[in-house]
Amino acid sequence: MTFAKHVAIIMDGNGRWAKQRMLPRAMGHKKGVDAVRRLVRAAREMGLEALTLYAFSTENWKRPEDEVSALMGLLKGFIISDLDEFAANNVRLRIIGDYKRLPADVAELIEGALARTAGNDGTTLVVALNYGSQDEIARAAAKAAAKGAITPEAIEAELDTAGLPPLDLLIRTSGEVRLSNFLLWQAAYAEMLFVDTLWPDFTPEHLQQALDQFAGRDRRYGGR
Repeated sequence: MTFAKHVAIIMDGNGRWAKQRMLPRAMGHKKGVDAVRRLVRAAREMGLEALTLYAFSTENWKRPEDEVSALMGLLKGFIISDLDEFAANNVRLRIIGDYKRLPADVAELIEGALARTAGNDGTTLVVALNYGSQDEIARAAAKAAAKGAITPEAIEAELDTAGLPPLDLLIRTSGEVRLSNFLLWQAAYAEMLFVDTLWPDFTPEHLQQALDQFAGRDRRYGGR
């Protein structure tokens, strides 16, 4: 039986959750943050070494300005309200993507959260902010080329996820079956699970079911 150390989730379905209930999209995002909070606590209890969440992609800037603003506000609120719990429970925060291009007040809060949790060695919560995998790979390849030969190992060492456990399982909620420019390199041999559950309804029980499915899979990495 194989146990997952690193799980990544494409948190999809906030808008549809709100639409089904005739609520503003912002309410769907708010409920999505509640789901994040539940999952972070569960990941710690389930012994995951890393949980990576796709929070804001490089393409999400194309969304309406009021929706982007609401997302930034929720991100700020999440950091402010949950940072003490992270610190108390040995959770380390890590960001992948170019978060410094976010609004200055958001980036400042992130810097403080990263510094405060840097010494924690429990579960690492990895949040993808202003992240796109193609951009990440291009940046990593350029850095590798500047240092010498371009090899898979050299590129991997320059990825935003360098130093994290290899990705074991990638989950996408809401029934969509695509990666949406998320962890394309890291997912090369990851197991994948696409579920119909909308993100605000995704619970620790759903995560445990996913981990149980993963434990029963035979990972051959291209071998027989």
